[in-house]
Amino acid sequence: MANYSEHATGEGTLPGGTITVRNQLGFIGLGYLGSRIARRLVAAGFPMVVYDLDHSKAAELASAGAEVAEDPGKLARRVDVVLSCLPTEAAVKAAYLGIGNVLRSARPGTRIIELSTISPETSRQVQRTARQYNLSALDVAVSGSTPSAEAGALTLFGGGNRGDFDAAEPIFAAIARQWFYMGPSGSGVAMKLVVNTLLGVGMQAVAEAVALGSRLNLPRDLLLDTLAKTAVVAPAHTGKLATAKKYDYAPQFPVRLMRKDFGLVLAAAEQVGLPMPATEAAAAINSAEAASESEEDFSAVIRRMEQSAEMESAVPPAA
Repeated sequence: MANYSEHATGEGTLPGGTITVRNQLGFIGLGYLGSRIARRLVAAGFPMVVYDLDHSKAAELASAGAEVAEDPGKLARRVDVVLSCLPTEAAVKAAYLGIGNVLRSARPGTRIIELSTISPETSRQVQRTARQYNLSALDVAVSGSTPSAEAGALTLFGGGNRGDFDAAEPIFAAIARQWFYMGPSGSGVAMKLVVNTLLGVGMQAVAEAVALGSRLNLPRDLLLDTLAKTAVVAPAHTGKLATAKKYDYAPQFPVRLMRKDFGLVLAAAEQVGLPMPATEAAAAINSAEAASESEEDFSAVIRRMEQSAEMESAVPPAA
């Protein structure tokens, strides 16, 4: 059994070696990404216990070979590694620091791998509390939509102890194409906020470009096809042009989650005194789209900007 020493980050690694398929995993949160990540881990041979507030989602994983726990605390008592992929910061706090009782229930030495997009400070709070119970905790933020999760092609950004991060590589290899260690606790989610700034602002830029093309009377299909082939559209947005062409906004990354992430980005910027005018503008359009409360993809801002262009074109120019 390896005995890792303290690292320069000041976060010690708990005794233990590399995670293997002999280790019992627990997974909390089986939403768009979580269900697909958990399913890939089961397919990779990891024994799995799952929990979700929606019991039907847990039942779907049970059909793939997972066991179902009655609550997060009971799950934590049974496993060597707890993973979670939850939609909000409040849900993460409830699971680990509140009524979920995960940290109080887990056996000493249990590893925590928290995959949700939350604030760096909440990640550090979970890590500090985990240490009090002789547990290790990583924030490993996930970049990628549901097709990437199904294909095991996610990108991961890790924060926490480097030894714990390296020990979790067999898990990462089952769900991701690439993974990066970013630094001490909170660094993984910090990098995710940086990435999702580009994702959200870039999506709004694409939407505005499409609206401009519409006002300039470019044929819609040709406009979208050509944009997708240019070097200026990021790979993450290229597929959105293809689905928008079919007026398909089925959620791969729901607009409500992009709104949540915009909020985290702007809150972090405010904390460090950084103005982000382009992000604020993109967040306002995203929030207006999310206010409809329809469960659609964040690329629905393309439709919103197209509709705006159509309405504006119906207004006679000022004399």
